[in-house]
Amino acid sequence: MGVSGVLWFLISWGDWSRPLICCKSPVFLLNSLCCCYFIYSQPGSRYSISGGNLRISQLNKEEDAGIYQCLASNSFGTILSREASLHIAYLEEFKTQRRSPVSVREGQGVVLLCGPPAHMGELTYSWIFNEYPSFVKQDTRRFVSQKTGNLYIAKVEPSDVGNYTCVVTNTVTQSRVQGPPTSLVLRNDGIMGEYEPKIEVQFPEVLAVAKGLTVKLECFALGNPVPAITWRRPDGVPFPRKVDVGKSSGVLEIPYFQQEDAGQYECTAENSRGKNTVKGRLSFYASPHLVEKPQDVQKAIDESLLWECKASAKPKPSYRWLKNGEPLESFEDRIQVVNGALSISSLTLSDTGMYQCIAENRHGRVFANAELRLLSFLYVQFCFCSVVLVGNLLTVLCKYDCSLLQVSVLDNGSLRISNITKQDAGLYTCVARNQFGVASSAGTLVVKEPTIITSKATQLDVTVGESVVVPCQVSRDPSLDVKFTWFFNEQLINFGSHGGYFEKVGGASAGDIMIRNIQLRHAGRYTCAVQTKVDSASIATDVVVRGPPDPPLDIKVDEVTETTSFVSWSPGPDNHSPVFAYNIQIRSPFSLGWQAAKTVPESLGGQQLSARVVELSPWVEYEFRVLATNSVGTGEPSKPSQKIRTKDTLPRTTPARVSGGGGSRSELVITWEPVPEELQCGPGFGYVVAFRPLGGQSWMQAAVTSPDASRYIFKNESIPPFSPFHVKVGVYNNKGEGLFGPVTTIYSAEEEPSRAPSRVRAKSLSASEVEVSWKPLPWSTSRTRIMGYEVRTTQLNVMRTVGNRTSAVIRGLDPSSTYHIKLKAYNSAGVGPDSVVVNVTTKRPPPSQSPDKVTWNTTDSKLILKWDHVKSLENESEVMGYKVMYKQSRQSRPSVVETNSTSLELSLPVDEDYIIQIKPVSEGGEGSSSKQITIPRIAGLILSLQSPGVDMPPCLFERRS
Repeated sequence: MGVSGVLWFLISWGDWSRPLICCKSPVFLLNSLCCCYFIYSQPGSRYSISGGNLRISQLNKEEDAGIYQCLASNSFGTILSREASLHIAYLEEFKTQRRSPVSVREGQGVVLLCGPPAHMGELTYSWIFNEYPSFVKQDTRRFVSQKTGNLYIAKVEPSDVGNYTCVVTNTVTQSRVQGPPTSLVLRNDGIMGEYEPKIEVQFPEVLAVAKGLTVKLECFALGNPVPAITWRRPDGVPFPRKVDVGKSSGVLEIPYFQQEDAGQYECTAENSRGKNTVKGRLSFYASPHLVEKPQDVQKAIDESLLWECKASAKPKPSYRWLKNGEPLESFEDRIQVVNGALSISSLTLSDTGMYQCIAENRHGRVFANAELRLLSFLYVQFCFCSVVLVGNLLTVLCKYDCSLLQVSVLDNGSLRISNITKQDAGLYTCVARNQFGVASSAGTLVVKEPTIITSKATQLDVTVGESVVVPCQVSRDPSLDVKFTWFFNEQLINFGSHGGYFEKVGGASAGDIMIRNIQLRHAGRYTCAVQTKVDSASIATDVVVRGPPDPPLDIKVDEVTETTSFVSWSPGPDNHSPVFAYNIQIRSPFSLGWQAAKTVPESLGGQQLSARVVELSPWVEYEFRVLATNSVGTGEPSKPSQKIRTKDTLPRTTPARVSGGGGSRSELVITWEPVPEELQCGPGFGYVVAFRPLGGQSWMQAAVTSPDASRYIFKNESIPPFSPFHVKVGVYNNKGEGLFGPVTTIYSAEEEPSRAPSRVRAKSLSASEVEVSWKPLPWSTSRTRIMGYEVRTTQLNVMRTVGNRTSAVIRGLDPSSTYHIKLKAYNSAGVGPDSVVVNVTTKRPPPSQSPDKVTWNTTDSKLILKWDHVKSLENESEVMGYKVMYKQSRQSRPSVVETNSTSLELSLPVDEDYIIQIKPVSEGGEGSSSKQITIPRIAGLILSLQSPGVDMPPCLFERRS
C-alpha cells in the first residue's frame, strides 16, 4: 500500500497547505479482471477522493490530525492500507509575561529556562545575548540543550551579565519565535567558592533506539572550576569512528544506530573538587520487515491452502490476518494461524476474497496482501479498452474459469483484430457455455487517430546568456485534448518557478518552451511528454550550453626559491568550448587584492597546465590561483592555493630619502624612509648607519635593529655646530649584510641664533591689524642658519614667519588698544635673543551702523543705487567711503566697487538677477554691511525699489516706450 509512516504538514494563516494521502491498491488482474471506478465527492466538503487519493483542504490541527487508513475494494474483495499518522506542524508565540531577573554570585552555576510555547513538530533552540545577532556561543562553560531548550552556564563570569532571550525554531514550518528576555545579574555578597560538579543535563536511564536512526545523548554539569565532560562505555568497548563528541563534549552523537551500538553509556563531569557520573542504557529495536510473503493463488473447492508469512523484527513480531479488511476469525477448526502461517482446509466458496497478513511489534507493523480465487462456476469477463488507435493491434480475451467451458468464437476464446481501422469500430459480444449455464459480456470499440510528435529529436547548441526554443509539435485526433508536460533531466519542470527562465510558447498543437538567458546549469536533456485520454508520446532534446570554463582544479605550488615558484593545475570542465589560455594570479599581504603574475612561459596556452612564476619577492607569503579562458569568456578563478613563503636571501633594497640635520646641540640626526616589509628579504631585518666628517677617511657605524626605525641620532660633545658629514645607510637580515645606499651630506645640529633683528618698526593698519617690519639677520653663517622669525605681542600671542621675510601683519587685535611687540630669530636649534620692544596702538573701530534707506532703479542696462550717509559714533573711525558688492544670483564671488559718495551708477544688463550689499569704509576697517538686496530680472521695464522700513510703495513700474 502507498500509505505509511508519519505525514507532516504546516499551517499558516491565509496559505492553507493541502495534504494528499495516497492510497494505491494493487492491480488485481487475475483472469483479466476489468474494473471501472466512479468517485463522488460531496460538494463543499474539505475532503475529496480521486483515484484512491484523499485530499484535505483547509487543514485544521484540531479536527484533521490523527490516524488514516485506506480501503481498496473491487468485486474480488477488500484490502486495508497501513495506518498513516497525520500531524500538523505549528508553533505558537511565547506568552508575553515578563520574566524575573536571575541573581547569582560570580563563580556560581545557573540554568536559564526556555519554556517553549505550544507546538507540533521538532524544535531547535538558541539564545540571544543582549541584542540580535549576538548569539550565545557554546563551549565548555555554556551549553544549550536541544531537548529542553534551557541554557546552562557552568560557572558565571562578569562578562555573562546581560539579557538572555530563548529563540525557538520549528524545523518543519521553519517559523521562529522569541521568548521574553531574562536578565542575569551578579549578587554583591561575594564570589562563589569552588565546588564539585553537579550534572544538570542527563540522558534517560533506558532509551530505545530504532535501527538506522541517529541518537544524541546530552550531558552537562555546573561546577567551579568548569567541569570537563568525558564519555565512555562501562563494558570497555571503544567508540567506533562514526561516534562524534561535539559542543565541547556536551553531546554524544551515534549515527546509523546498529545492534552493536546497544549497551550502557556513561558520562563523567570532573573538576579539581571532585567528579560526578550518570549512566544510561541504549536498547536496540527494529520495526517488522517481511522476509516471506503470501502469493495470489487459485484453488478448487475442497482443496487446502497454506500461506507462510514471516517478518524480522526486534522484539519478535506477532501476527494476525485480515479477510476483506476485517479480522479473520477462526470459528472452525479448518482455519488455523500458527506463527504467522495461515492454513485453511476443505476450501469453500465463502473463502474467496482478499487476505492480508499483519506482522507487528510495539514499534510498527507491515502488511502483506494476497488473493484467494476458487474455480467452481462459470464466469466470463470480456475486457478491452474502449478506445483504440488506428493501425494498432487489438487482442480481446474471453477467458473462462474451468476446463468444462466451450468456446463458440475461437479455440482459445480470443478475438484478434490486426491493423485496426475506423471501420472496425462497433459493439463486440463474447458468449461462453458450460454445465452451469451461459454467460456473455459485451464491449464497444472506439477508434481514434494516434497522437504523433512531428518535431524531430535533435541537439541544440547555445551559449550562456542566449535564449533558445525547444520544440514539441504534434499531430493528433481533433476530438482529443492534448496535454504537454516537460521534464528536465527527468525532473518535472514547474513553470513559474526556476527564476523565470522557462516559458511556454507553443499553441494548441505545439508545446514549445523557451529558455531565456540560459545558464550552464540548464544544460541537459529536455523531455516533452504528450498525453491524451487514449495514448501518449514523448521526445527528448539534448541542450548543450557553452560557457566560460569552470575554475581549474588541484592548484599545487612547489619548487619554491627566493623569487620563483612552480605552479601546476588540472583543467576544469571547459563547458563545451576548448580552453585556449590560462592566467595565474598572485596575492600577498602587501598587495591590493589579486594581481597578474609574471610567468615563464609568458603566455600560457590551453594545453599548458603548469608554469614557473617569476619576479616574486623573497621571504613573502603568497597565494596563487588560476583562471581559464575560452571563446566564450574567462571563467571564475580557482580556489586559492595553500599559502607558501618564498625563501629568504640577503636584502637588496636600501632605504630611500636618506636625510637629516637639525636636532639639539652636539647631535647628528640621520633620517630615512624604512624599507617595506615585502622588500626585507628575510627575518632579523635591520639597518646599518655609517657616517664620517666631510673629508674623513674612516666610517663610524651603528646598527639599528628595528625594521620600522626611520632615524638615528649620534650625540657627541666634540661635534662642531653645523658641520657637514658624509652619511650612508645599509641593510641586513639573518642571511647577512646587504648593500649600502648612496652617500649623502648631512649637517650636524646648529647653534641657535646669537643676534636679534634690528630696526623693528610697527604701524597700525586698522582697528584689528598691525604691520611689523625689521632688518633681517644674515641668512646663513658657518655655525647657524636662520629659518624665520617669531613675533610676540603683549598678550603673548606668537606668530612665526618662514624664510627671509622682513615684515608681517598681526591680525585679530582689539581696536583702540596699545600693544608691545618684540622679535627673535629661530632655527632648528632654538630661538635667539629678543629685539627691542616697540609700541603700537590700533585704530578706532569701524562704524557700527550699516547703510540705510537704500533705493534703486533700473533703466535699460543701468542700475542706479542711493543710500543715506553713515554717521560714526564718537569712539568710531570716520567714514571715508563705501564698498558696493554685487553679483549675479548664480555667481559665487561678488564684484566690488568703491566710492566716496552715497550713490552709484552701475552699467549692468537688466535680464539677470542681482544681489547687492553696501559697507562703509574707515581707517579702522570695513563697517557693518547693509541687508542683502535682491534685484529681480525685469527686462524692458523701469523698476525702482526702496529698502524695507521706508514709507513708500515697494515697487513702481512704468512701461518703457
